[in-house]
Amino acid sequence: MSTIDRRGERSQEQPVQLDPPPVYLEARAEFAARYLFGEGLEIGALHQPLAVPAHAKVRYVDRMMTDELRREYPELAEWDLTEVAVVDDGETLATVVDESQDFIIANHFLEHTENPIGTIETHLSKLKPGGVLFYAVPDKRYTFDFRRPVTPIEEMIADYDEGPERSRAEHYDEWCRLVIDEESDSVGSAEQAASEEWVQRRARELEAAKYSIHMHVWTQAEFLRLILACRDRLGGAFDIEATAKRAIEFIVVLRKQGPPPAPSPAGAGSAESAPRLTGKEELKQVSRRVLEKVRREVRGWRARP
Repeated sequence: MSTIDRRGERSQEQPVQLDPPPVYLEARAEFAARYLFGEGLEIGALHQPLAVPAHAKVRYVDRMMTDELRREYPELAEWDLTEVAVVDDGETLATVVDESQDFIIANHFLEHTENPIGTIETHLSKLKPGGVLFYAVPDKRYTFDFRRPVTPIEEMIADYDEGPERSRAEHYDEWCRLVIDEESDSVGSAEQAASEEWVQRRARELEAAKYSIHMHVWTQAEFLRLILACRDRLGGAFDIEATAKRAIEFIVVLRKQGPPPAPSPAGAGSAESAPRLTGKEELKQVSRRVLEKVRREVRGWRARP
């Protein structure tokens, strides 16, 4: 999810003042330059794919093909969407061969999953030994989830042990009670949300439609607690390679047990003739590239009032 106010109607006569690129996109790119190598997947990238270094090759995964996503998200009509190469459920990745990927990227995805521990376990199973999981997760305090209580770790463990069906209805109830009037004026109002009868009726409608909501919400400390509980639950299957908080989100990089792959430039030929960069120089170069990309993407955004 993004908190940025997206494009409105533009006047050809008056230039549009642009917001600076969100700082968390630069932080993502710096982590990507340091930890992503080889070939991997990004889940649910839509119009904001992670800016990766030249030595990382990405295929994009989503629940439908790009043309269907355009119809699903009419608000992104003027944006360039990533071309989907793999149609699959990002929680199960049933079509992806086990131990076949060097990395998996899933930004602002885990909060949508019904079973985050099970999802992390599945993603790990698709990685080669030493492979990397790259997650960015929103801090609920800076999103429309700000009124929701943090999801208890015990609840997520129970969802893993017993199945997410046990708590699904409660998540939809909470969404309709504390979020939905903030999400869309056409869906409900504060007065409606105050009515438990309306909450129950609307929650069952959204649940039946499998409407995508934030099933779980965290602040940084609670999310890290989830990661540690997940590591313990999965028998130390991964190490925490890096973590950082940037603006509205936090990033974690997890490495599956096993020797990390040796960094190798992508694209034989051109890489051999290029001067070799130090890690710091490469980070600067990637940061410049991502900033240029973001500036192109934000054209058309209005400045915030």
